Amino acid sequence: MPIEPYRRLFALPGVRPLVVVTLLARTPIAAGPMVLNLHVLQDLGQSYTWAAVVSVAVTIGLAVGSPLLGRMVDSVGLRPVILMTTVVEGVFWFASPWLGLTGLLATAVFGGLFALPVHSISRQAMAALVPEAQRRTAFSLDSMVVEAAFMVGPALGVVVVTGLSGQVAMIGVGSCIVLAGIGLYLLNPATRSSTSEVATGPRPPRSSWLTTRMLAVLAASAGAVLVLSGSDLAIVGVLREAGQLPWTSAVIPIWCLASLIGGFVYGAMRRSYPSLVLMGLLGLCTIPVAFADQWWLLGLMLIPAGLLCAPTIAATSEEVSRLTPESVRGEALGLHGSALTAGSALGAPLAGLAIDLAGPPWGFVAVGGAGLLSAIVAWTLFRASANRAAAKAETAS
Repeated sequence: MPIEPYRRLFALPGVRPLVVVTLLARTPIAAGPMVLNLHVLQDLGQSYTWAAVVSVAVTIGLAVGSPLLGRMVDSVGLRPVILMTTVVEGVFWFASPWLGLTGLLATAVFGGLFALPVHSISRQAMAALVPEAQRRTAFSLDSMVVEAAFMVGPALGVVVVTGLSGQVAMIGVGSCIVLAGIGLYLLNPATRSSTSEVATGPRPPRSSWLTTRMLAVLAASAGAVLVLSGSDLAIVGVLREAGQLPWTSAVIPIWCLASLIGGFVYGAMRRSYPSLVLMGLLGLCTIPVAFADQWWLLGLMLIPAGLLCAPTIAATSEEVSRLTPESVRGEALGLHGSALTAGSALGAPLAGLAIDLAGPPWGFVAVGGAGLLSAIVAWTLFRASANRAAAKAETAS
């Protein structure tokens, strides 16, 4: 597979340090939810339900805060946002081990609301540093970095919680996030290209860029992560029913490795593909995984879907950056982050409901079918809107 596109990408000024800093920053962020859940279960002695409630509170904060922080980046610049979120994140993680369940529930929304927006900062900086012709490669690399962080972060979190305690792990997560914020503050990556000519007048109204096409891309973003987060739970369910739960540590890395390979290949390709098409294929390839009843077969059948994971997320990032003016790109990528968060929040409950009603294999059918259906609906609405616009333009002429 040719690596020349990646060589050209890394030759661009600012790309290498951005990738290194965001990888280091994303790893503790990826560990955070797992550490928080284990702290509630192990240190506080609470139920899975309460752990889920805390996670939902953080998720709500993330979904609301992401576009607001992105808008702040657009209006006041990157460093004030990094400084504010780093301080709040540090306070949240350092205080949380001693708050108890009530205090944790009271502060969890704020922990999500003011979370260090590494993902949107990384994508906005990539769009600023990289010419449009190379953005598919750039966003594919960014998706691979996310995949690597989620392969390493949660595993490290589990090791610290089980080997020491949830309190130590939470302080460790907070310390690493503060260091990540300091690193991002010092790096201060560009959020607008050097050739940008941003108007000094009022911001473009949302109606000018939050179009039906953009909504379709956001739907693809949410749908893709819905499939992924639901598949996580379905994997556990299938292996638990088969009495092979320890093999989760082999199956999930196979799935993640396939995603890394898919992202690498997609970034080296000569053309981009519509995110709705990729998301539909992701959902379609997930449904047959329901037929796997052994860990090795499950790992094999997850490979086709895994190959589409990183490319789908990369395609949505590329399209969001292309469809929005630079002056509002922070807010747009914040909405993209909210869509990813929403998909993540919906996937596990949908899979869990299907598992409870019909058995673990149906978790794959439910989330795969939901992804495929949402791709079809979003594509239909987008085409209908495009046809109406074309008819209106023809009538006007």
